Amino acid sequence: MRHKKRLKYADLPAGSDNPLSSAITGRDRSVLDMVADAIKFDQTLLAYQPIMQALPPHNVAFYEGYIRVLDSTGRVIPARDFMDVVEDTELGRELDCLALQHGLRTLSKHPNIRLSINMSARSIGYERWGKVLKRFLSKDATIGERLLLEITEASTQGAPELVLDFMTRMQDHGIAFAMDNFGSGSMAIAHFRQFFFDAVKIDGKFVRNILETHDNQSVVRALVGVAKQFDMLTVAESVETEAEAQFLVDIGVDCLQGYLYGAPTVRAPWVEDLKAQHRA
Repeated sequence: MRHKKRLKYADLPAGSDNPLSSAITGRDRSVLDMVADAIKFDQTLLAYQPIMQALPPHNVAFYEGYIRVLDSTGRVIPARDFMDVVEDTELGRELDCLALQHGLRTLSKHPNIRLSINMSARSIGYERWGKVLKRFLSKDATIGERLLLEITEASTQGAPELVLDFMTRMQDHGIAFAMDNFGSGSMAIAHFRQFFFDAVKIDGKFVRNILETHDNQSVVRALVGVAKQFDMLTVAESVETEAEAQFLVDIGVDCLQGYLYGAPTVRAPWVEDLKAQHRA
């Protein structure tokens, strides 16, 4: 009995006659146009998600700010729907600038919170990004002490000398650094120890369904061990159940982040969070 050959992407015709390629190109162009319009018409904002202390009193350790854009209808578009398309473009650098600007404005208005903002190593050498950071640091010398910048492992590996120099210069301003998606790359320990990371955020793909996946349990234990060895705070992403949270606490994770504690929201969550802490 002959089996029907499965159609693969490589089997499709190349160039403009490839319907799948044309569809992907059209989709990406639409995304680029949407992001460009959002930047042009000042239709960007941050969504905030709490990162909780794993141990009592289980307060909010800090918040993460995620860049969002509004489409032509005013709908809030999450980063997963556009970041992969724009990340390596000029628009990606502009979004990094806007995320930083929104985040620093938030810290200026709310001196009782700490906030983390995602960035790319490419933005370190981007003139406008540097000017935004310098302007806010010059206005408030203490704002850096409440700012945490998240850089992915992959981005760090792409420009290690640039990242290391930037981290060294920012130490005087009290800015903290976290390696995002920790465990997803292949950075050697000898390379890893050169940097000034204060925290690591364990990639959520290892945390999701961790109770049912023994390999993920082993990986997360190993990552926590590496972080402890270098005296770095550990944050587990994508925590969705109390049972997962308890397992992570038991193996020594310091902070927890995920839908169990709240989805990202464009409304400032710290107002209710602070009220709840005062009532406790």
